[in-house]
Amino acid sequence: MAQQATPVRTASLSRAVGQEPTTVSGAVLLLPGGEEVSARRPSLVWATAFVRALGRRLARDGRDEGLAAHVVHYRYRGWNGSEANLAGDAGWAADEVVRRYGDVPVCLLGVGMGGRAALHAGGHEAVNSVVSIAPWLPENDVAAPEEPVRQLVGRRVLIVHGTNDERTDPELSFRLAARAKKANREVCRFEVHSDGHGLHQHRDEVLALVSDFVMGALYGRAVSRPVEDALAAPPPIGLRMPLAAGFGRSLRKG
Repeated sequence: MAQQATPVRTASLSRAVGQEPTTVSGAVLLLPGGEEVSARRPSLVWATAFVRALGRRLARDGRDEGLAAHVVHYRYRGWNGSEANLAGDAGWAADEVVRRYGDVPVCLLGVGMGGRAALHAGGHEAVNSVVSIAPWLPENDVAAPEEPVRQLVGRRVLIVHGTNDERTDPELSFRLAARAKKANREVCRFEVHSDGHGLHQHRDEVLALVSDFVMGALYGRAVSRPVEDALAAPPPIGLRMPLAAGFGRSLRKG
């Protein structure tokens, strides 16, 4: 009996969040979380409610600009060591945006393990900005190479982390941000005080911050004063910027 070939898994993009613009002038790729090691394929509802909320907010705020937002469906749930499957799928997704929409700027926006994928894939030539929320980063190990940061040169980068996160260590994201800032001045990091991994207590503020940052990075809109200050401030000030309660209710442009 002839042996059947094992189907090759492929990544894919969701349908555009909200109504896809008639003319697309920029794209956000939403990268959900994952697991450290897993060969299982994520379900089509793998994206968390938080990721979907981010997509809806960005699709709404960028509708008049021609912004398309898509969730990336990974081949595997796991990062899987040196395979870095999630980062590979993020790079594929950026290629797919170029194939579909042409030469438009892309923002990679990831949560948890997806935040690490966004940082790794940030060097793609179509990517001009990266948002990494509560990123999962490996513990420092003298036997393992440091997380790369040189690929972020020339990109605008935002990292957001809750100070009470017990699933992903906020100190590790600070250390990575400090290293990235040495290579690229366009890096900032906001701390959400007293909030945990899911950022449930200050969800509205996080959504407003991310939208403000992405619209500025993709379309050159004036960003809020806190984002402007965080980008301009030297370490550690601009990397430990507190996200104020009520951010987004009355943004004052600098």
